[in-house]
Amino acid sequence: MKKQYIIPIFVPHLGCPNDCIFCNQKSISGQKKNMTKEEAKKIIDDYLKSIKGEEAQIEIAFYGGSFTAIEEKKQEELLETAYEYIKNGQVESIRISTRPDCIDKETLKRLKKYKVKTIELGVQSTDDYILKRSNRGHNFADVKKASKMIRWNGFKLGHQMMVGLPESTRIDEINTAKALIKLKPKMVRIYPVLVVKNTKLEKEYQEGKYEPLPLVQAVEICKELVRMFADKNIEIIRVGLQNTDEITEPGSKKSEVVAGPYHPAFRQLVESAMWYDAIVGKIKKLNVKVKEVEVTVNPIDANNVIGHKKENVMKLKNTYDVDLILKQDEAIKQGKSKIEITKTYQDFSE
Repeated sequence: MKKQYIIPIFVPHLGCPNDCIFCNQKSISGQKKNMTKEEAKKIIDDYLKSIKGEEAQIEIAFYGGSFTAIEEKKQEELLETAYEYIKNGQVESIRISTRPDCIDKETLKRLKKYKVKTIELGVQSTDDYILKRSNRGHNFADVKKASKMIRWNGFKLGHQMMVGLPESTRIDEINTAKALIKLKPKMVRIYPVLVVKNTKLEKEYQEGKYEPLPLVQAVEICKELVRMFADKNIEIIRVGLQNTDEITEPGSKKSEVVAGPYHPAFRQLVESAMWYDAIVGKIKKLNVKVKEVEVTVNPIDANNVIGHKKENVMKLKNTYDVDLILKQDEAIKQGKSKIEITKTYQDFSE
């Protein structure tokens, strides 16, 4: 199987028609200047030098801002730059992210011309009130229309949603996931809202009008959403914003994050919590007091079973007085496990 590589090119706020309440794309992406074709070419060339092996599947991705809202001439310039690498066989495809209200027939025709394969839509919520409250500038009808057009025209559809938007509740976020599942995306990204400097949300936070989700609560809701999408075989390609110099611990020197459920290993917290639930669920089904549980998983899942800083091991011991024994087996499919109760307190009494 070919190893997949993505070459990320950030076009922060280039063409974006709205100033969303939570958004400062230059901080979120770490990109302080607008992208040129020369800079894009340099980024691609630098990445290609570091990718070894002929069995690589390489995709150029235009992230940030709203790619299809950029002036058409600029879109063509960046797409043409990326397309040259497809024509010479160095790159397989192109991916873009954009807004639901910036998709139409002519746009899709242009993207297809340059071999764009995947289009990710920044949906954030499917609740029209929450979208308006966040100053998104589009509604759910736009999301449905764009999603259908993208799929019907043969592109891979991706969705991005947010957790913890102003006035959004757990039920709202569950309903957003349900609505997105009906639109049949191939992939999804889930982002808990962080309060970033120089945004309208920072002002609301400072004025006491907005309270970000605590980390534990953000992990719990994201855990439910991940399970919902995974049950429908929708790939979860990211949970939580990527850690950068700017997106890091609030209060640290270069951090642009003021508050919110930031964690450098947010996805691991979510997936570890899911493994913990699975282990505890197995224990609770038994009519005996468990002393030791043995969990066998694929080596890729081992760290998540143990938990961040061995959190699951300690929680099982402190909450249930259960010892967790981890075993690894490459024959077990990633995400699957074999859970066995190896010792009970009954064993000791006998």
